Amino acid sequence: MDRVLIRNADQVVTMDGSRRELSGADIIVGGGKIVAVGQGLQAPAAEVIEARGCVVTPGLVNTHHHLYQSMTRAVPGGQDALLFGWLKTLYPIWGRMGPEELRVSALTGLAELALSGCTLTSDHLYLFPNGATLDDTIHAAREIGVRFHPTRGAMSIGESAGGLPPDALVEREEAILKDMVRVVDRFHDPAEGAMVRVGLAPCSPFSVSRDLMREAALLARDKGVMLHTHLAENDEDIAYSLATFGCRPGQYAEELGWTGDDVWHAHCVKLDPSEIGLFARSRTGVAHCPCSNCRLGSGIAPVRAMRDAGVKVALGVDGSASNDAGNLVAEARMAMLLQRVAHGADAMAAREALEIATLGGAQVLGRRDCGSLEPGKRADIAIWDMTGIEAAGAWDPVAALMLCGPTKVRHLLVEGRQIVRDGQVATIDLPRVIEDQNRLARRLAG
Repeated sequence: MDRVLIRNADQVVTMDGSRRELSGADIIVGGGKIVAVGQGLQAPAAEVIEARGCVVTPGLVNTHHHLYQSMTRAVPGGQDALLFGWLKTLYPIWGRMGPEELRVSALTGLAELALSGCTLTSDHLYLFPNGATLDDTIHAAREIGVRFHPTRGAMSIGESAGGLPPDALVEREEAILKDMVRVVDRFHDPAEGAMVRVGLAPCSPFSVSRDLMREAALLARDKGVMLHTHLAENDEDIAYSLATFGCRPGQYAEELGWTGDDVWHAHCVKLDPSEIGLFARSRTGVAHCPCSNCRLGSGIAPVRAMRDAGVKVALGVDGSASNDAGNLVAEARMAMLLQRVAHGADAMAAREALEIATLGGAQVLGRRDCGSLEPGKRADIAIWDMTGIEAAGAWDPVAALMLCGPTKVRHLLVEGRQIVRDGQVATIDLPRVIEDQNRLARRLAG
């Protein structure tokens, strides 16, 4: 059935230009789009989703992930390590993965995101061991039905050349650029409502050459796709940039063409005021990953300063090996709480955190067709049941979503299709995926 009527929601949080919140409201969906939002709407012959007792929001948007890492959670050697030591522990394990591991870990990570209200996610895949390709994760996203922005990452400087990753996990730069062209030509869809858009994403300044960063930027602009990488994640990152490039990460990015409306950087924990100003002027986006930054002890990103300066800020759960979870609504709560820790209880309100998690993510990923509940926008919708124990006694149900829960969605629609129904993933056999995930993780562990 193409048409859906979401009926009698306690609150509909539109995230439109006026940030309207409608009580006792309905939404009509048809043809993958939102047809109408208001009270007392009628849609004969439509499938009805009863939303009494629920808050309805735009689908949440995740702008930084490493889905393959879902298979390496809570690895003992990396549990208490800083970023570089953590990577050193995990690189050899990741090197034993292959196409099956990438597909199953992507299914696991995407299902986890969907259950937390996420309708659109990016992924940063930068290693391709044993015949794995970006295609493996794209096929997984199609199985589940989420809107997907995979990025073709890369590492080209191994240990023997002074880099961090082992030589076995790096690629020749000529081969990297060739495969970037292949995946963009095969999968990228620039049209409105696209389910798959591909970006280019050399892993980080300490794992690829200056030439590859520059060539990737030129290629991305020739192909009309976006650019993504890690930047200014922690103090080690800043020290490496100063020692190797003679400048801070923001300046390095600007020199290589890595600023602009078509670029977003992950983490940016250590941006200084001049770099924040640069990102604001150039409309460069930031994927804020609060739980990962806590897990690795990287610090608290200057989100309040970035937002106040006009920088586009979104959320990312980061890889499950460094989070170790992939719950996006919980990530939004953590983002709000960390800014309060840094700047006081009035530093970030619940509604601002929700805006960052929805509209903010769509803006960073260049999706003008997503991020709000308005006629003509894509029908990516999260329906949250506020009648459970988590929100019992809450006076403000919209704020309660950020302050107390729930952390699992009741229903989730992507392009008008129900991906989560009654709290369960409706498009795949999730118990089978979990079984496969555990079997493959045991095999990786030897």
